[in-house]
Amino acid sequence: MTARTNRQKSDKDPADWLPPAAGQQCRYVGEWVATKLRWNLNVDKRELEALKVLSDGPCENTAVVYTPAP
Repeated sequence: MTARTNRQKSDKDPADWLPPAAGQQCRYVGEWVATKLRWNLNVDKRELEALKVLSDGPCENTAVVYTPAP
């Protein structure tokens, strides 16, 4: 991720920002979900809806792999 892209992303969740390259969006979402699951983090309603749209559509074949935090 470039510094410019990282600034654009800032602290936004997938409801507000996805990588500009379509080919990177599903990987980003998979890593986002894995992080949420690993650390047992909450999601807000908008974030959940965005993740559902992506997981039911273009990212339906994206595997989410994580190890729960100790």
